[in-house]
Amino acid sequence: MNNRRRSFLAIAGGAGALAAAGLLKPGAAQAATWNKQGFEAKAYTDAVKGLGASSLIETKDIAITAPDIAENGAVVPVAITSKIPNTQSISIIAEKNPFPLAATFDVAGGVEPYASVRLKLGQTSNVRAVVKAADGKFYTAAKEVKVTVGGCG
Repeated sequence: MNNRRRSFLAIAGGAGALAAAGLLKPGAAQAATWNKQGFEAKAYTDAVKGLGASSLIETKDIAITAPDIAENGAVVPVAITSKIPNTQSISIIAEKNPFPLAATFDVAGGVEPYASVRLKLGQTSNVRAVVKAADGKFYTAAKEVKVTVGGCG
């Protein structure tokens, strides 16, 4: 028996023992909360309300990296970097999409507030980043992305 097989059997046996003892719960790893109100909103303003933001503060401390013109709306690369101190979350909203809230990332303390996704855009739209800071305020920045061939059709 080679060492890789022995290691695998040892790990599998240990995990089985933890599961049998009730110490390993797969559901606990999926404990993140789902923002149903935000992700099911069909209008930009409702998506913002779903994030819990009553007002947004425009800032230049959020950098949005996205193409000015996307030839294929099915895969538009978007990256967000926040320079706002104590950033807690970064949300990405495509204002004219049928469901505008595309993603929300929780940011743990001590890491660089950065998120990168590939969005599907049906038409030319503002892509907006909404950043929640530890003080409870919401900050935003927007970038228009022109789409030549929509990705939702």
